[in-house]
Amino acid sequence: MSVMIKETAVSERDMIAAAERALADISKVRQGVGRVIFGQESVVERALVALLAGGHALLVGVPGLAKTKLVETLGVVLGLDARRIQFTPDLMPSDILGSEVMEQDEQGKRSFRFISGPIFAQLLMADEINRASPRTQSALLQAMQEYHVTVAGERHDLPAPFHVLATQNPLEQEGTYPLPEAQLDRFLMQIDILYPDIEAERRILLETTGIEDAKAQNVLDPERLKDIQRLIRRMPVPESVVEAILKLVRSARPGQGNTDTDKHVSWGPGPRASQALTLCARARALYDGRLAPSIDDIKALAEPVLQHRMALTFAARAEGMSVRDVIARLAKDV
Repeated sequence: MSVMIKETAVSERDMIAAAERALADISKVRQGVGRVIFGQESVVERALVALLAGGHALLVGVPGLAKTKLVETLGVVLGLDARRIQFTPDLMPSDILGSEVMEQDEQGKRSFRFISGPIFAQLLMADEINRASPRTQSALLQAMQEYHVTVAGERHDLPAPFHVLATQNPLEQEGTYPLPEAQLDRFLMQIDILYPDIEAERRILLETTGIEDAKAQNVLDPERLKDIQRLIRRMPVPESVVEAILKLVRSARPGQGNTDTDKHVSWGPGPRASQALTLCARARALYDGRLAPSIDDIKALAEPVLQHRMALTFAARAEGMSVRDVIARLAKDV
């Protein structure tokens, strides 16, 4: 018994020491991003939480709100091999995944060689993802969930870590293809990017229209990011937080006894939403300097984790309701 207690104590000390090192690194990342992205603290927090949790994020906002700049900055600061794909209606799956080409050697022998596409990156920016056809969008499904792609029957593993940050313009919907529910569910969070406040916009005017722009600097490397991601998965989750997650997610599904949900929600989140909330709550706790998540983390993350995993009934939309309104009511009861 005494040996077990000693081992537990040592394990807790190691966990605390690892968390303190992670906190120092995360603080450097926050400062590095803050030198380039002004205002938008909530957006930066959620984007970093998604990456620290090891997932993908969908950035939704009108043009000119630094969505592309944010992804580029995160790639530099975190030391990730970052690439960008501009999605267009004529983009083909092979343009993303890569393709096999036939080669002939000096002896005349022919063979196929795989040339990897831009998806073989550690941080992939899928710009205006809803402009590509469903066939091309589906090329990302296997990669986002299984972290490998299959071309000509051969499996090709993606680099680790692998993250997709996709952008979407909510205004211009002509000639676009809405993302199917199956692909939306692959995104850990949907991050809505709103207009900056006046002080942030004043700083943008003063600091980005001169001779020199602020440049992002690398403060982390991919291996260290993977260490932090593993640490987050080891963080304990209190029973009260687990119950809050279950209560929130289940209450967002029709047919589970919630009158408002039955009236206003057409379909609700699946178990992947519970997994996402658990991981993101751990990551947000560490981001804030805590060693365990709280119910406040669940309330703060309810909207970005659930909103793209739910749909309202026609009657609810006719009444002018939004998914955010429903989630806000459900989060109050957690």
